[in-house]
Amino acid sequence: MYVELKNIHKSYGNFKASDDVSIEIEKGKLIGLLGPSGSGKTTILRMLAGLEHSDAGDIFIDGVRVNDVPASKRGIGFVFQNYALFRYMSVFDNIAFGLEVQKKNKKEIKERVLELIKLIGLEGMEHRYPHQLSGGQKQRVAFARALAPNPQLLLLDEPFAAIDAKVRQELRSWLKDMIHQVGVTSIFVTHDQDEAIEVADEIIITNHGRVEQKGSPLEIYQKPSTLFVAQFIGQSTIIEEYSKFKGFEKKEYAEQAVIRPEFIRITKKGELQQYISSSEEGTVEKISFRGSHLEIKVRVKGIILTAIRSLEEDAIVVGETISVLIYRLYAFDESNTYLLENSTIEDKNPVFI
Repeated sequence: MYVELKNIHKSYGNFKASDDVSIEIEKGKLIGLLGPSGSGKTTILRMLAGLEHSDAGDIFIDGVRVNDVPASKRGIGFVFQNYALFRYMSVFDNIAFGLEVQKKNKKEIKERVLELIKLIGLEGMEHRYPHQLSGGQKQRVAFARALAPNPQLLLLDEPFAAIDAKVRQELRSWLKDMIHQVGVTSIFVTHDQDEAIEVADEIIITNHGRVEQKGSPLEIYQKPSTLFVAQFIGQSTIIEEYSKFKGFEKKEYAEQAVIRPEFIRITKKGELQQYISSSEEGTVEKISFRGSHLEIKVRVKGIILTAIRSLEEDAIVVGETISVLIYRLYAFDESNTYLLENSTIEDKNPVFI
C-alpha cells in the first residue's frame, strides 16, 4: 500500500480525535475522508501532513515511516479550504513559491508554472493577483501551487467549502479529472456526502475518532456495514419496531433498521397500484420541493418516513391519506447488516386495482 496508518491514536485532553485508526490507501487513488464535524477526519489529514503528531501508531508513505519526518520533508502538497494564497503575489509567483523554496533554476520554474497554468485553464491570468480572481479561480491556483513541487501525496482540506454552490459543482468534476490526469495519490476531507460520492474513488467514513467503513461510493451506499453509515449516507429514517410493517419479520438481535426514500413507493388512493395488499396506509405530514422531485414526509403506524415523488405525478397535499409500499430495509445488530425484502411482495402475485 502507498499510504498506511497503523493503530493511530491522537487525543486532545479527554477528546479522542483518533482512536486506533488503521487505513490503507493504494497509489494513484483519490480518497474522500467523510464524516460529521468532530469525527477525526481533519486530524488524520494533519497527521499525514506532519502538522500534528500521533500519540501512538505509525504512518508510512511509499513504504517509509514518516512519524519523525518534518512536514517540509514529506513531499506533500496541501490545499487549504481558504486557499491560503499570498495576497501580494501574482498567480505565477504563487504557483512558483514551492519551486523557489526548492531552489530550482528560473528556466525550470517558468516551464513548470506555465505548464500548470495551462493545466488549470488559467492561461493569460498569470499576472493577476488573488483579489482579481473568483473563488473557483483561486482554488485552481491553490491546487496548482500544491502540485508544482511534484508531491508524492496531495492533501485537500474541505477544498470546496468556501465556494458557492454552482461553482462547487463544476469544480468537483474538474478536480477529479485533474487528479486522475496528474496521477498523484490524493486525500480530501469533506462533510458533504454528495461531494464524496461524486468525486472519490474510495470513501473512508469516520465517526468519533474511528473508521466506520472504507469502500467505493457504490459499496458504501449499497452495503453499509454499520447503523451510523446507513444513517449518514443518503436520507434515512432509523426505526426500531420495523416488524410492525407488512412483510418484515424481526431479525434476531437486530433491534434497529433504516429505511431510505428509494425503498418506498407512495401512491394516491385510487391510482393504479401494484402490490396494493402489501401497502400500508399513511398520512402526508409535510411536502418539500427539491427541484427535480418532491420530498414527502408521511406518517405510517406512528412513524415518520421520507419518500420522494415525481413532479410528473398527480399532486399530493398535506393531510391526505395515501398508500405506502415499503419494498426493503436495512436491519442491524452489533456486527452485521441485513438487507430485508418485503416478503409479501416475494410471495404473492401482483394485485392491481
